[in-house]
Amino acid sequence: MACYAQQEKGLRGLRDPVSSALWIVHLVEMSPMECTAPLWAVVALLLLFSATPAYSSKCPKFCICDNIQLTVACIGKNLTEVPPTINEITVKLDLRGNDIQELPTGAFAHTPYLTHLSLQRCNIRRVREGAFRSLGRLVFLNLANNNIEILYQESFDGLTSLKQLLIDHNRVEEIQPGAFSQLGFLNLLSLTHNQLVYMPNMAFQGLQNIKWLRLSHNSLNNLATEAFAGLFTLTRLSLDHNELQFFPTQPMTRLPELTRLDMGYNPMTYLGEETVAMPKLTHLFLDHMSLQDFSHISLALAPRLTYLDLSHNQLRVLQPLSGPQKLARLNLSGNQILCNCYLRPLREWSIKERVRLVGACAGPPHFSGESLESVHPPELRCQSQEAMLKAELEEQSRVTPPPTPKPNRVKCPTNCDCERETYHSSCENRGHTKVPRGFSPDTRLLDLRGNHFHYIPGNSFPGVTEVVSLHLQRCKIHEIEGSAFNGMKSLVYLYLSENDLSSLSPDAFKGVPQLTYLHLERNKFTQFPKAAFKLLPNLLALHLEHNSITRLEQSILSGAEKLRGLYLTGNVIHSVAPKAFVPAPDLDTLHLDPTS
Repeated sequence: MACYAQQEKGLRGLRDPVSSALWIVHLVEMSPMECTAPLWAVVALLLLFSATPAYSSKCPKFCICDNIQLTVACIGKNLTEVPPTINEITVKLDLRGNDIQELPTGAFAHTPYLTHLSLQRCNIRRVREGAFRSLGRLVFLNLANNNIEILYQESFDGLTSLKQLLIDHNRVEEIQPGAFSQLGFLNLLSLTHNQLVYMPNMAFQGLQNIKWLRLSHNSLNNLATEAFAGLFTLTRLSLDHNELQFFPTQPMTRLPELTRLDMGYNPMTYLGEETVAMPKLTHLFLDHMSLQDFSHISLALAPRLTYLDLSHNQLRVLQPLSGPQKLARLNLSGNQILCNCYLRPLREWSIKERVRLVGACAGPPHFSGESLESVHPPELRCQSQEAMLKAELEEQSRVTPPPTPKPNRVKCPTNCDCERETYHSSCENRGHTKVPRGFSPDTRLLDLRGNHFHYIPGNSFPGVTEVVSLHLQRCKIHEIEGSAFNGMKSLVYLYLSENDLSSLSPDAFKGVPQLTYLHLERNKFTQFPKAAFKLLPNLLALHLEHNSITRLEQSILSGAEKLRGLYLTGNVIHSVAPKAFVPAPDLDTLHLDPTS
């Protein structure tokens, strides 16, 4: 009887069957032989009945708990904090669609066994230092579709096993040094659709096993030389849909293992000599840019390149490329390629090197629409001997252009900063009440954010026909007069976010036929400004997030037939007409969710 007294004393107060069973196993090991037989029977019974009652009894209200898979789902329940009663042994926790707003220090201290955590659409604005400190087993963390603005130094401390981190569709504009320093096992980091403008040195320090870094759909226009330092295992980098006007040659040399680089949808106009110095690169995407010139030795230091995408640029002539020894496919579709004597050297080279050319002839008329692969070199000639000689002279001057001295000074209005080397001009936060004039005609990026314009009159930007990207965010603009941007024939990106616009005149965008990306988010629109887009035949993406639009009428996209992305997140849309989007057959991205 002594052994049973010992058992009763030890079990007293242990209400959790699992803990009780573990205590009895301890007694089995420590008890005399005559006491062990009954104890094993008790252990079996406890383990048999422990799973369901113990786990389900700790399932938080409004949540769904699976005691077999050890998962908890509390989706769309308006929770304002992480439920404190989640069972300790939970391995997968789904908290999507709540209203948590802030993750405090130790927010998951009571669930140390989590391997998967989903926190999308929770209105999270801040992740406190040490919020995930107890989650040493977590391998997957999804923080997409929140309102996070800053990634602090210790935001991800404790996530020593994390392999995938998704922070897409937030408002991240700053990455503090050391933010990822403890993520040594991370394979994928995704920061798409944020507000990053500048990438500082050592921004990703600590990512010792990273394979894919996704930075698409930001506003990056400058990468520090050591921005990607330490990423010795990175094989894929996505930088598409940003504002890079020049290929970041020096930052890319810090990526010795990179094999795939996505740079499409950036406003670059040319690629110079030996621009791409990446010894292991195999796939390079430079599509949907503004490329007008491409040096034949720009890829001289990329010997392993097998696929090059130059589609949808403004190239008319391209010389045979030097450097890549294994190039198999060159995509030139969507360019205005002239199939005459200009093309002959490239076509002869493609046949000799067995490079497949993708695309079609834009001219002359008898070749228009013909596949580049179907034309034969002898057919590629100019119409006369005089034209042939002219073409040869032009080609010679293009390949070896005479040096042109740079001016000592660049034109720049008072109280602005203008950079000759990058063609950037900035008057950000300078208190201007009128749009400054007198910028260099070579300006490519014009940043006028944070001023007090209130009103943009017609012809406000004379003499800047080469501007590709124009920033007018936070300028308190409430009206844009017709033809305000007239003459900006190269404009591709226009940012009018965070102003006071409630309507747009039908000719507000007259004179900007190349406009491709238009940002009108966080204004005061109550109706969809449909008449304003009839003069934008090349518009691909329209951002109207966080306005007060309540309905979408029929044919709202009239004139914007090429539109592919429409973003209306954060509006309160009650009705959508049956044929609201009919004029845009290529529309493939549509966001109508009322909250982010």
